[in-house]
Amino acid sequence: MESNPALRRGLDRYIYVLMAQLAQTAACTCFHVLDARLARWLLMTHDRAHTDRFYLTHELLSRMLGVRRSGVTRAAGELQRRKLIHYSRGDITILDRQGLEQASCECYAAVTADYQRLLG
Repeated sequence: MESNPALRRGLDRYIYVLMAQLAQTAACTCFHVLDARLARWLLMTHDRAHTDRFYLTHELLSRMLGVRRSGVTRAAGELQRRKLIHYSRGDITILDRQGLEQASCECYAAVTADYQRLLG
């Protein structure tokens, strides 16, 4: 990496964004309600999947959010009731991305802004 400063800068930026995302996620887990955290996690998955439909089990979501599966059932049901997502047996479809962004806590916007600013 000493012989390639551009690679070093790129990796430094990536590591910074990753560490900021980890710190933001830790704070989010402690301070924000489950519905907003689930919305944030679904938005992040949507960003990476590049499709409105993907498969995530209750088990995986409960592990990622640090809650029991019944909590995921309740939160996903609430997002579905608000017509933001459709959720059935792990099959998730994003119906209203803007609404999901509004349902999410401010952590999603903060992490996205860091990513855009440093890795664009």
